Amino acid sequence: MEKKLRKSKTDKKLCGVCGGIAQYLGLDSTVVRLIAVLLAIFCGSGLLVYIIAALVMPEGIDE
Repeated sequence: MEKKLRKSKTDKKLCGVCGGIAQYLGLDSTVVRLIAVLLAIFCGSGLLVYIIAALVMPEGIDE
């Protein structure tokens, strides 16, 4: 079965984007959330990327 990047239904705080990315990469979702916050604070692009990902990524199918 191939891995697909999808939003998480179970590991979500807002839209499930960071939880889905963490599942895809095999990382802890807290690490992905910290990276997203740091990008939003220091680069300014993190929030825009999160919003675009929330709109574009399909809903996940979590067991």
